[in-house]
Amino acid sequence: MVKIGSVELGDFPLLLAPMEDVSDPPFRALCKDQGCDMMYTEFISVEGLIRDATKSVQKLDIYPEERPIGVQIFGAKLDSMMRAAEIVEEAQPEVLDINFGCPVKKVVCKMAGAGILQDIPRMVELTKAVVDSTKLPVTVKTRLGWDDNTKYIEEVAERLQDVGIKALSIHGRTRKQMYKGEADWTLIGKIAQNPKIHIPIFGNGDIDSPQKAVEYKNRYGVDGVMIGRASIGNPWIFREIKHYIKTGEILDPPTVTERVAAASQHLRHSLEWKGDKLGVLEMRRHYTNYFRGFPNIKPFRTKLVTEHDPEVLFDILEEIRDVYAEKEDVLAGSQHA
Repeated sequence: MVKIGSVELGDFPLLLAPMEDVSDPPFRALCKDQGCDMMYTEFISVEGLIRDATKSVQKLDIYPEERPIGVQIFGAKLDSMMRAAEIVEEAQPEVLDINFGCPVKKVVCKMAGAGILQDIPRMVELTKAVVDSTKLPVTVKTRLGWDDNTKYIEEVAERLQDVGIKALSIHGRTRKQMYKGEADWTLIGKIAQNPKIHIPIFGNGDIDSPQKAVEYKNRYGVDGVMIGRASIGNPWIFREIKHYIKTGEILDPPTVTERVAAASQHLRHSLEWKGDKLGVLEMRRHYTNYFRGFPNIKPFRTKLVTEHDPEVLFDILEEIRDVYAEKEDVLAGSQHA
């Protein structure tokens, strides 16, 4: 049984990575329905939290059916991180996670996110301050290093464990790589198998199929995997991995009806949570993946990403269901290919 503090997550938990403008409550609900064991909020600026910024505070919204859940924060100032930890504790998540991995320039230039990988002692100091400021179990998500010459993650893992974190998620790229190239899990595996490490180690990066999840589980000995981009428009990846681990069999892909129902639920909840304008805009990144592999889908996709009227969008989704349900056998073949 894998645990973060006292939070039980099963034998090989599947985690939803925190993704800005993606892992919000509407999307998290879909992933939870499909078997995700633990989810994280979008990352939250500690400066926004302590200043009561609406966008930052809204990201603390947690619904009962989402639990267990982790709130992820990012920042660079000691006092701000400590004050933010106290605010997060009031929201009563199961876990508080610190983002030391975001590679985006506007975050990094403030020495937050992956920027802190240029100053490991400071990284340890910030982590200890957060651990000491809250009763919540604290976890960290980070990368292998700043660049190929500074892959200090093995040392970092031990030092962060020493100051009290309860789990570590590692993306198998450096900050310089951003999201390019193939994730290198070699060092993740060394940490997972290090006898000095007794906290859960979760691997992240390029897990996009049940086969790869099981291959990496067996090859690198991680305690679980964190899935990010492969879940966008594809929450079924969690149930597919669990089924493959249990049976060794590949599940049939979701049907047209399932895909349209998920996209419709996602849109409906986005409208409820964000309002019509933002709810419509932030759904657009998901449609391509919901209907990937559908022949001649481009005219429908174009409508979905240009239409502003929610009711029209629901009508377009129903039209997709009606048109493509008759082609279910063809679609199944293309999605297995």
